[in-house]
Amino acid sequence: MDGNTMNRDRLNEKADLSHREFIRDHDLNGVSRADAMHFGALTEGELVIEKKLKRKIDLLIMPLVILVYLMNYIDRNNYAAARLQGLEKDLGLTGNQYQTGLSILFVGYVLMQVPSNLLLNYAGRPSWYLGFFVIAWGLVSALTSQVHNYGQIVACRFILGLVEAPFFAGVLFYLSKWYTKNELSLRMAIFYSGSLISGAFGNLIAAGILSGLAGKRGLSAWQWLYIVEGSITCFVGVIIVFVLPDFPDTWRGLNPEMKHVANRRLAIDAAEADVDEAGGMSQWVGCKLAFKDPKTYILAVAYHCITGAAGFQNFFPTLTATLGYSRIISLLLVAPPYIFMVLWSFGHSLASDRLGNRFWFFVYPIPLTIVGFVIFMTTSGFGARYFSFFLMIFIFAQNGTIYAWIANAIPRPPAKRAAALAFINSVGNAASIWTPFTYLPSSAPHYKPALGVNIALQAIGLLCGLILKLYLQRQNRDLERLEQADAELSREDMKKLEKTAEFEGTDIATARQLQKGYRYMI
Repeated sequence: MDGNTMNRDRLNEKADLSHREFIRDHDLNGVSRADAMHFGALTEGELVIEKKLKRKIDLLIMPLVILVYLMNYIDRNNYAAARLQGLEKDLGLTGNQYQTGLSILFVGYVLMQVPSNLLLNYAGRPSWYLGFFVIAWGLVSALTSQVHNYGQIVACRFILGLVEAPFFAGVLFYLSKWYTKNELSLRMAIFYSGSLISGAFGNLIAAGILSGLAGKRGLSAWQWLYIVEGSITCFVGVIIVFVLPDFPDTWRGLNPEMKHVANRRLAIDAAEADVDEAGGMSQWVGCKLAFKDPKTYILAVAYHCITGAAGFQNFFPTLTATLGYSRIISLLLVAPPYIFMVLWSFGHSLASDRLGNRFWFFVYPIPLTIVGFVIFMTTSGFGARYFSFFLMIFIFAQNGTIYAWIANAIPRPPAKRAAALAFINSVGNAASIWTPFTYLPSSAPHYKPALGVNIALQAIGLLCGLILKLYLQRQNRDLERLEQADAELSREDMKKLEKTAEFEGTDIATARQLQKGYRYMI
C-alpha cells in the first residue's frame, strides 16, 4: 500500500467515524496486533537515522543543559560557601537570619514553578525562554555582591528564586520532548550530574577565590564569589539563546527525515502522539489533567521527601567544618563525595534504563543514606564521619531515578506533563523552605534534629515509592484488561488516535492496536 492510498484510507476512515459520539474496538477492525507492531517499530533505515539523531542530540543538547545546571547550582549554593568566607559577619546576621536567607530563595522558586512551565510549553521557544532567565539569575547573583544588610540579602535571594524557577522543571519537560522513556533515566542522570559537579567544583572555586581574591579592590572573598560566578552565568545564558535548539519540528539542524524519525519514535514510545490540542486552552486542560492524576501527588510527596533529606547539601561546608580543619580545607573536603556520586549515578541510571526498572533503583539508596545519617549523628572520629558523607550522598542517585519516573508515569499529553513536572518540582523544593531551620547551630557538631528529620523523610519516601509501584501495577493490569475487551472509545479518544495515526503514517485501526501495547515502567 503506497503513502497516498494510506492517506486516502485514513481520511475516509475519519470521515466515517467523526460523526459518531462513541465507537467500539470492533469498529476498528482489519488490523492484527502483529501488523500493528510492524508499523509500531522503526524500519532499518529509520534506525540508522535514529542513531545519527541521538548522537546529534547528545552532543549538542546534553552539554548545554549540563553547563547551565552546573551554573544554576553554583549560583544557588554559593550562599553556603559565602558563609565560611565572612558573609554572616559582614552583613551582621544573627540567630536564624542565615537560615531565613537560605530558605527564602525556595519561596520564590516554588511560586513560579507551575506558571513558568505552562508558559514554556505555550511559548514553544525554550532557547529564548530559558536563556533569558539564565541571564537574569546571573545578573541577580552578581548584584548580590553589593548587599550590605539582612533585608537586602533576603530580597536578592527571593528574586533569585523567582528567576531560577523556570529552569529545572523546564529542562525536565524539554528533555522529555527529545528522548524516549528507555533513554530518559541515563540522560536525567547526566543532566543531574551538573548539580553534583557544581557541589564539587563550586566549592573548589570558592576555595580558590578565598585564597586569591579576598580583599582585592576592597571587596571580601564572598563578594568576589558572587561577581565571578554570576558573570560566567550571564555569558552561558547568551550561548543558550543562540545555540540551544527548541523542538525537533523547529530545529534547522535536522533534515526532514530526522524530524520525522524524532516525532515517530516518541509517538511509538508512548503509543500516542506527543502533541497538544490546538489553541492556548490546551495548557489549562493539561493542568487539570495533571491535578486529577493521583500519580502527580504521590510523586510530589516522594520528591518533597528526597529534597528535604538532601537538605544537608546546603550545609555541606558547615558539616565538613565540624571535622576540625581550616576554612579552605573544609571547602575542599566537600568535593570527593560529589565526584564519587557523579561516577556512580551514571552506572546507576544506565542499569535502570537497561533493566527497565525505576522502583528498585529508587529504593536501594534509602537504607544507605539512613546508615550515613546515623554514623554522622553518633560518631566523632574523622574517618567514620567523613565516610558517612559518601553514604549520605547516595540520596542524589534517587534524584535521577525519580526525574525519569515522573516522565514515564505521566507521559502524555505534553501540557499535562509540563504541569505535572512543574507541580512536582514545586512541592519537592518546598522542603527547602523549612528544612534549613532544622540545622540549628546549637545542635552542632552532630546535628541530630536535622539528620533525624532526614531519616523520617526517607522512610516516607520509601512508602511513596511502594504506593506508586502498586498503583502503576494496577494501571498496567487495567490496560491489559482493556486489550481483551471491546472497549468504548469517545470522540476525545478518537482525536488522540487520529494524531497518533498521522505521526505514525498509519490508519486509525493500527494506531489503536499500538495503543493497546503500552505499559507504564515500574
